[in-house]
Amino acid sequence: MIRSRSDLSHARRVVVKIGSSLLADVDHGIRQDVIDHLVDELQGVMKAGMDVVIVTSGSVALGRVQLGWLNRTLSVHEKQAAAAIGQPVLMSAYARAFARHGRTVAQMLLTKDDLRNRRRYLNASNTSETLFSAGVVPIVNENDTVVVAEIKFGDNDSLGALVSLVVDADLLVMLTDVEGLYDKNPTKHADAKRIGVVEHLNEEHVEMAGDAGSAFGTGGMASKLSAARVATSGGVSAAIISGKESGRLSRLLAGEDEGTLFLCGVDRQTRRKHWILEVLSPKGEIHVDVGAQRAIVNQGSSLLPIGVKDVIGVFDKGACVEIVGPDGVIARGLCNYTAEEMRRIMGHGSGDVAEILGYLDFSSVIHRDNLVLCKEE
Repeated sequence: MIRSRSDLSHARRVVVKIGSSLLADVDHGIRQDVIDHLVDELQGVMKAGMDVVIVTSGSVALGRVQLGWLNRTLSVHEKQAAAAIGQPVLMSAYARAFARHGRTVAQMLLTKDDLRNRRRYLNASNTSETLFSAGVVPIVNENDTVVVAEIKFGDNDSLGALVSLVVDADLLVMLTDVEGLYDKNPTKHADAKRIGVVEHLNEEHVEMAGDAGSAFGTGGMASKLSAARVATSGGVSAAIISGKESGRLSRLLAGEDEGTLFLCGVDRQTRRKHWILEVLSPKGEIHVDVGAQRAIVNQGSSLLPIGVKDVIGVFDKGACVEIVGPDGVIARGLCNYTAEEMRRIMGHGSGDVAEILGYLDFSSVIHRDNLVLCKEE
C-alpha cells in the first residue's frame, strides 16, 4: 500500500493511462515519436521489476484523422466507425515501439458491461495475470466500435481506474498535457500552485478542477479526479503527471516531487474482503469436509475440489458462494467453476479435473485471494 512518495519505488504493478492529446496529431495522426519515448521509459520501469498495463485513448481521434472528419460533430455510428479504423493504427504503433525492446503487446477491449458482469470481470483479471506471467504488455482501450451510451465509461480516465482494480494494481498514473492538480487554473492565474500530495480527496479538490480538455480528449481534470476517487476508494493510489516530456514517470516512481499523488486510505485486501462478505449476494453453497474446513480456517488454504462434498444451487463461474463445513458456514468466495462443473469434479483431485471436464482453468475451486472467512480472528 502506497502511503507516501517514498513507497512508490516499491510498487509491484502500475496502470498507465495515456490521453489522446499526447498521442494524436491533427496533421499526421499517430505520434509515433511520443509513443516510442513513452515505451522506452516503460521498458525501464518493467526492467526494474514492475508489471505495466497501458490504458490508451486515441482510436477515435486517429480514425477522424484517417477519414478527414476533423471539423465536424460525429454521430454515434461515425464515432464507432472512426474507432474501428483508428484502433489497429494505435495497436500497430504500440507493437512497433515495444518490439524494439523484444516485447510483445496484447490488445484488451473492454466495456463497462464487461466489468459489471462477475464472470467477465474475472476473465479479464485472469487474462491479465496470464499476460504478465508471459511477459506480455496488456494494452487496454474501450471497445468504441460497439459501445453505446449506457455501457460507455465516458472517458478513459474512468476506464483506467476500473482496470487498476481489475488487475490489482498498486498505482494508477494518468499521463496528460498538464503538470498535475493546481489550486487554481494555471492558464489564468500566474500564482497557481501545483498540489504535490493529496491525502484525502474531497470536494475542495474537485472545485479546483476545471472542465477544460484538449481538442481530442474527452476527459478534463474533473474526470481525472473522479478516476482518482474510484481508484483510491478501491485501495489503489493514483497520480496525475505530464506526459509531454520523457523522464517524468521514472521520476514519479523514484519518489520525486512529480505531478500530483493521491494516496489511498483503504487497504485493498480489507476492502475486497468487505466487498465479498458484505456486498455480494451468495448464489449457492459448497459443502466441504472437515479436512477442507481445517485447511481453509487454520492454514489459509484455497479450496480444492477433493474437499467438496456437495453443491447447492445453480450459479455461474465467478459467482459468490458460501462455503459450509461441518460446523456451519465458514466462508464466502468467488467460485472458479459453475455449479454443474462443481458437481462433476467434487471429491476428485485437482489432477483429475482436466480429464473430467476436458480442460483445466484452475487447480482450486476458490482461490485464497477470493475467499473470506466469515469469522476471522
